[in-house]
Amino acid sequence: MLTANKEIEVRYAETDQMGVVYHANYLVWMEIGRTSLIETMGFKYSDMEDEGILAPVMDINISYKSPAKYGDKVTIHTWMEHYDGLRTYYGYEILLNDGTLAASGLSKHVCVKKDNFRPVSVKKYFPAWHEACEQYKKQPEMQESKG
Repeated sequence: MLTANKEIEVRYAETDQMGVVYHANYLVWMEIGRTSLIETMGFKYSDMEDEGILAPVMDINISYKSPAKYGDKVTIHTWMEHYDGLRTYYGYEILLNDGTLAASGLSKHVCVKKDNFRPVSVKKYFPAWHEACEQYKKQPEMQESKG
């Protein structure tokens, strides 16, 4: 399983009146992490979009654990939690500089045609991308056999 790690310094504009990162900014950071992972795999979202294919978010979940504040450095760890040729799920952990978990999340995406939003097969349209996803996705843990 491949994990991309992207460090970000919290900007003042990302904080709320309480001095902590506003909750919606974590979604932006997850997108930064996802883009970083895809680039680490050797691809770019823009290349897919140029071919008329989009990868919209179908569902997204985030759990907030510890606040990030202005001036903190956070690291976004991103990996491919699931891939089945049509849907891709990305997992995220956002860590504070001292290793404390600030947030964790999961986003679910499907590739669709830009003109009609009908799902498309990544294997058919982007075979190299498909092969990389198969290689780098999280593998199911092997169950111990009982003998």
